[in-house]
Amino acid sequence: MSEITKELIITSHPTEVQIALLEDKKLVEIHREKMTEQFCVGNVYLGRVRKIMPGLNAAFISIGSEKDAFLHYLDIGPNSLTISEYVKMVMSGNKRSMSAISNQPQVQKVGKIADILTAGQQILVQVAKEPISTKGPRVTTEISFAGRYAVLVPFNDKVFVSQKIKGGEERKRLRQIVSGVKPKNFGIIIRTSAERKKAEDISKDIEQLVLRWKLMVDKLAVSQAPYKVASELDRTSSLIRDLLNDSFQAIHVDDKDLFLEVKNYIKSFSDDKNDADIVKLYKDKIPIFEYFNVAKQIKASFGKIVTIKNGIYLIIEQTEAMCVIDVNSGNRVKSSNSQEENALQVNMDSAAEIARQLRLRDIGGIIVIDFIDMSKSLNRAALYRRMCELMVADRAKHTVLQLSKFGLMQITRQRVRQVTTIDTLEQCPVCYGTGKVKPTILVEENLENMIDFLIQKQVESTITIDLHPFLYAYFTKGIISKQVKWFFKYKRWIHLRENPETHLLQHKFYNKDNEEIVIWDTQQALHKENEL
Repeated sequence: MSEITKELIITSHPTEVQIALLEDKKLVEIHREKMTEQFCVGNVYLGRVRKIMPGLNAAFISIGSEKDAFLHYLDIGPNSLTISEYVKMVMSGNKRSMSAISNQPQVQKVGKIADILTAGQQILVQVAKEPISTKGPRVTTEISFAGRYAVLVPFNDKVFVSQKIKGGEERKRLRQIVSGVKPKNFGIIIRTSAERKKAEDISKDIEQLVLRWKLMVDKLAVSQAPYKVASELDRTSSLIRDLLNDSFQAIHVDDKDLFLEVKNYIKSFSDDKNDADIVKLYKDKIPIFEYFNVAKQIKASFGKIVTIKNGIYLIIEQTEAMCVIDVNSGNRVKSSNSQEENALQVNMDSAAEIARQLRLRDIGGIIVIDFIDMSKSLNRAALYRRMCELMVADRAKHTVLQLSKFGLMQITRQRVRQVTTIDTLEQCPVCYGTGKVKPTILVEENLENMIDFLIQKQVESTITIDLHPFLYAYFTKGIISKQVKWFFKYKRWIHLRENPETHLLQHKFYNKDNEEIVIWDTQQALHKENEL
C-alpha cells in the first residue's frame, strides 16, 4: 500500500490565517488562526486564584480572559507545590536556579483543592482547552513545552518514551540519547516523531525547549497576575511541527511574509537544507483555495447533510456535549447483493467519511453513530475494526466502542477547542432571503429604472449588465431589440453580457473599469425592513 501524500495549503487574510491539510488531494483538516486569538492551547499564564469551589473540587483562575479559567483538582500536577514555591522565589527576586528550591511533597491523586490552593494566590497555569461556547478556558498546573521530538516537563527527572514506538532496541537507544543530554530537574517525554532520528536532532530540540523555559522564567520575574508568560507556537508552526514528515509533498503559501516565516521555521529544526524547498510561494491570481479545490470541498463537506457516493449520505447533528450521525443508504441498492451485504458496504463507505468528518470539523466529546442495522456479528466486528483503522490517522485522543445491540457505535474524542463550523448556505441574490421576488412582468421596467438612475443621477459613462442567458436572449432578440431601443432612448450603447452563473431574475451592473455597481433596490430594502 503506497504512503499517503500530504499537502498544506495556507492562505493569509488581514484578520486570520486559514490552513487546509490535504491527504491525496482530499481535504481532511481545516484550521483557522485568528490574529486576535489569545487563549490558545499551550499558552502559559501567571494567574490568580479567584474562587475556590469545594463542591466541584475546583477553582476559578483569573488569566485575563472574559470568563475565568477552570482548574479541577485532577488537573493539578504532582509537582505543583514545588512549582508554586519556585514561582514565589523567582517573583521575590531571589535566585532563579531550579536546584535552589527544595522539592515539596507531591500532590496526591485524590484530595481536596482547598488544601492546595487559597483565594488570591498567584499560580502558574497552562491552557489545556480553549474557551468553548460560554465556558472559559480549562487549565492545568502541569506545565510542559512541546517540541518536534520531545516534550519538556519541569521538576520531573523521568524519561518517558511514546507507546507508539514499539521496537525495544529503538526505545533503549532513545532513552540513552535523552538521558545523556537531559538537564537536571527536567523530565522528558520522547515523541513518536523522534523514532530513528539522529542524536544531534533530538539534542537540539531539547536545547530549544530549555531556552523557552528560561525565557518564561525571565518574564515571570517581572510579571503580575494575570499575565501571559509563554506562548505556544502559532497554529501554522505547531501543525508543521506535529505533522511534517517524509510523506509531505508541498506546503503552499499565498503570502510572502508567511512564506518566509514557514521556510525559516523548517530550517530551524532541520539539518537538511533541502527540506525547506517543499515550501512554495503561490503567485497565481486565482485564490489559492480555489486552485487546489479546497473551497469546493469545504462547500461539499460542511452542513447538516453530507453526500458520499451512490446516494449514500450522512445527517450530522451537533449539540453542546454530543454529536449524532445518522447513516442513510439513500437509493443505493445492488440487486445482486443481499440486504446484509448492501448494509455492510454502505456502513464501510460511511465509516471512511465519518472518520474524515471528525477530523475536518474537529468534533469532540461523545459521538453516536447510527449505522444501518446488520444481523451478522462477523459484519459488525468487521465494521468496528475498519473504524479503528480509519481513526489511527486522527491525532486527537479517542476511544471507539463496539456496536451496541441497537446498531449504535460510540466514539469519545478529545475536545480542546471549538468545533469548526462553516456556513455553506448562501443568501438568495434574487429575494435576499425573504422568499418573495418581484413579478416577472416588471423585470424590464425595473431594469430600465436602474439604467435611468445610473445615467441621470450617478452619471455613469459606460454601463455593462450581466444577465441570465434567458434574460439576455429576451433583451437582444430581433432587429429592433430592447437593447437597440435603449440605445435610441439613452443615446449610448448599454452593453449586455450573458452570464450562466447568475440566477434567472438576477442582474449585475458594472462601470467602465469593470467594477460592480451596487444598487440598493426595493427588494433589498424589504429584506432590511424584515430584519429590523
